[in-house]
Amino acid sequence: MNISINDIKNGMTIIVDGKLCTIEDFQHVKPGKGSAFMRMKLRNLRTGALVENTYNTNITVERARVDRLPMSYLYANGDEYVFMNNETYEQMEVPAEKLKEQLKFLKEGMEVQIVTYEGEILGINLPDKVEYEVTETTEAVKGNTTNNAQKDATIETGYVVKVPLFIQQGEKILITTEDGKYAGRA
Repeated sequence: MNISINDIKNGMTIIVDGKLCTIEDFQHVKPGKGSAFMRMKLRNLRTGALVENTYNTNITVERARVDRLPMSYLYANGDEYVFMNNETYEQMEVPAEKLKEQLKFLKEGMEVQIVTYEGEILGINLPDKVEYEVTETTEAVKGNTTNNAQKDATIETGYVVKVPLFIQQGEKILITTEDGKYAGRA
């Protein structure tokens, strides 16, 4: 379905210049002289690259229908990660290269969304915040009372995160999956 470039919104998925992209940000620019144009930040869904381009306001773009399937992560099978549809119990394998940075936050039983376009798996969407158990942490250094003093803690997936000094091994904490930072105690 083709739409006018003036009808786009943030988060919309479009095909522009033959590439499947999500609109991260856009700005309608009307200079004092000359015709108006649209400046857009686009994330390529296949490569993950972020590009910024300008487009004439009289063009149309093709809107892409991207499906988000709710699934549960089951287990890793070599370089394949197995997910299950909770309603149909159908299983789907996703290659590791489609998951990239999200692998460090993936744990068994986690509810995710598998993002597909015409049957092609593009990746997964994780929950915003996820609860993890701290499996290893260093002891707080005595006398370290600087503001926002932090130490390293390893969570159950093997990811190392900076946490406040009072967090101990065995505690449950929340991590923001967007940037991988400590978000509080669970």
